Amino acid sequence: MRHIMLAALAFLAAAPAAPAAAQAQSYTSEGFQAWLPELRAQAFAAGVSRQTIQSVFGALEFSARTIELDQAQPGGTSGNTATPPFAPYRAQHVTPALIAGGQRHYAANRARLQEIARRYGVSPSILIAIWGHETSYGAVTGNFDLLNSLATLAYEGRRRQLFTDEFIAALKMMDRGVTRTRLRGSWAGATGYPQFLPSVWLRLAVDGDGDGFADIWRSEPDALASIANYFANAGWRAGVPWGLAVSVPQGLDRSALRNRLTAPRCPRVHARHSRWLTIGEWRRLGLAPLAAGWPRDTEMASLIEPDGPGRTAYLLTSNYRVILDYNCSNFYALSVGLLADAIAR
Repeated sequence: MRHIMLAALAFLAAAPAAPAAAQAQSYTSEGFQAWLPELRAQAFAAGVSRQTIQSVFGALEFSARTIELDQAQPGGTSGNTATPPFAPYRAQHVTPALIAGGQRHYAANRARLQEIARRYGVSPSILIAIWGHETSYGAVTGNFDLLNSLATLAYEGRRRQLFTDEFIAALKMMDRGVTRTRLRGSWAGATGYPQFLPSVWLRLAVDGDGDGFADIWRSEPDALASIANYFANAGWRAGVPWGLAVSVPQGLDRSALRNRLTAPRCPRVHARHSRWLTIGEWRRLGLAPLAAGWPRDTEMASLIEPDGPGRTAYLLTSNYRVILDYNCSNFYALSVGLLADAIAR
């Protein structure tokens, strides 16, 4: 699926880019090989085992395709920053096939999901939706060699520290027993069913099936439990919906609702949200749910109108911000929430 690298790109959006002059230079296999001793020294200094370093560095290869894809992203040498409408994105990512597949996987993992929900407090349908959105339930996990891609991105230098750290994290994964052949995924370094970056695997991947190893590449229970651990760590609140679709009355004074704070991470994403009000306050302003049920009146929520006034709008709770922590894109977070709702029906 086209969004396979999005979990990694959320990290890219938060990281500072190198100066334009560094982005414009040419990159070659010869230059890459000449630079590798610097990367090797950093891996030694970070405590990676000599055995792993020796097994990896002799076989590292420059990936011109990775450079091409990276420079096509916002902040690279090209890329359209205009915001498209949400409706076409939703149609592509909340599909009957993804809903039906999610419901099948939900049924197949029901007992595990109930156990995971008790342990981490995260809604099972959200876990399934993340898995479906990221890799179409494991069908499309990416075929880039992670170490080649991460080393190439570190050499490129546009976000050198980020990718150096992720490369070293991947080496530490090998020190913990992950095989070199298992380290495949997106060009930006995301891997496995949940598309974790190596540093995220080290920090948050967990064993969900009791075999002693967090296998996010082949074990559905491990992948789902690892996503749940990520969400719990990011502040997911049990029993709170991510948000809900609402209709907005004509004449709503949007200028009075403007969010005047600047988010420290992904400010352009958060700039599309209103300021926070309670659900009770939103009700008194005339907003009405498009499906049964409101969160409790004291719950805080912000408003987003992704397709503009007169179209479906959404009230977003703090749990929506947790989905943004996984991937800082409003379209991503909205489609995950909507897919989860459809799976749970």
